[in-house]
Amino acid sequence: MEHISELILVAVSAAIINNFVLHYFVGICPFIGVSRRVDMAFGMGCAVTFVITIAGLLSWIFTYYILRPGAPLAVLVIGEGADLSILSYIVYIFVIASSVQLVEMYVRKFFPPLYKSFGVFLPLITTNCAILFACLEIMKYVAVGKGADPWGLDTALVLAIFGGVGFTIAIVIMAGIREELDYCDVPRSLRGAGITLIVAGILSLAFMGFGGVDRSLKEVMSPAKAAAVAVDDDEEYIGAPTTMPAAKPADGDAGAEITMKTQRGAVQ
Repeated sequence: MEHISELILVAVSAAIINNFVLHYFVGICPFIGVSRRVDMAFGMGCAVTFVITIAGLLSWIFTYYILRPGAPLAVLVIGEGADLSILSYIVYIFVIASSVQLVEMYVRKFFPPLYKSFGVFLPLITTNCAILFACLEIMKYVAVGKGADPWGLDTALVLAIFGGVGFTIAIVIMAGIREELDYCDVPRSLRGAGITLIVAGILSLAFMGFGGVDRSLKEVMSPAKAAAVAVDDDEEYIGAPTTMPAAKPADGDAGAEITMKTQRGAVQ
């Protein structure tokens, strides 16, 4: 149950709270260039989600078994102390490029109109930094030091899939707003990229409102831990002194001193 809660937190964080586009500002090129129509934006979001999923899967496999310090295959070939993490960028770029080629061939074969509408932006998914960012995030939690548990394949796939879902949500929202902006009287100096970047900034501010939701979800999905913390707090409160210390009498105040002695005798 705890592992499922962790997967849910990773999914919500990647899709909404820490959205790749609106929180980390990666993947801006297709976000601005392919968000003129909702149908085209949705197609691009699906393509990016597919590519980022395949790239996340392959990057976890390469990182866990080959690239990270002490990886099994690297130790088997090179020996103890093997660390090929310096090759991570090269490997990830090749993985992303191969995944994009698969998507391009599939879309060109089965969806020719969508392939034409993408234009140059479909091959440019190779340089979409959101996909490379997901691979590097997976590497950060897989190539951990001794004493820490590396991410499993399921957690890496959840991050990749819902990172793509978050990209799709952001680009579809932007496309819907830009379609409505076609009917608005936008000042000439702001038409095109200007008003688009302003809208993107406002969307980013709106998504900042989701900050802290992950902590609330963690408390909701882990009631045992929350109850344990509450019990600890209660024990600390119960163990605290229940009586206030008596005030020190003023010099010459005999009556107050007698009253204090009487109270101490009653307590004993």
